[in-house]
Amino acid sequence: MSIDVESFTPFFSLAGGIVIGMAAAVLVLFNGRIAGISGILGGLLGASRDDSGWRAAFIAGLIGAPILASALGQPISPDIQAGWGEIIVAGFLVGVGTRYASGCTSGHGVCGISRGSIRSLAATATFMATGFVTVFVLRHLVGG
Repeated sequence: MSIDVESFTPFFSLAGGIVIGMAAAVLVLFNGRIAGISGILGGLLGASRDDSGWRAAFIAGLIGAPILASALGQPISPDIQAGWGEIIVAGFLVGVGTRYASGCTSGHGVCGISRGSIRSLAATATFMATGFVTVFVLRHLVGG
């Protein structure tokens, strides 16, 4: 295994993790809400008028952050090795998984584990194991 040194950005990754942790802490401290993206977006789609402001701001921040980073000279150019069909199926499966798990990786992995939730630990372990198996199957058994 080798590391692509040009794409290895430990300081940006650390800064991003710190910002995510701070955002999750601020949201729970000041709003009493867990920073789970699936719940925030799902609530925005069916939220009452008084609840939609902070949800829209949160989603706008998720979309705006990479745009701002790119404008500041840190271009965001992911190398996605999949077609649109695969991306749509994967997105659908992730959506189904978040419904079954009652939350997504951000809600369970960032917020739930930090609160000591056994359910979140189990959900995150399941997310990770499924990802590991999927990559192994696609790279070694299907894609060769």
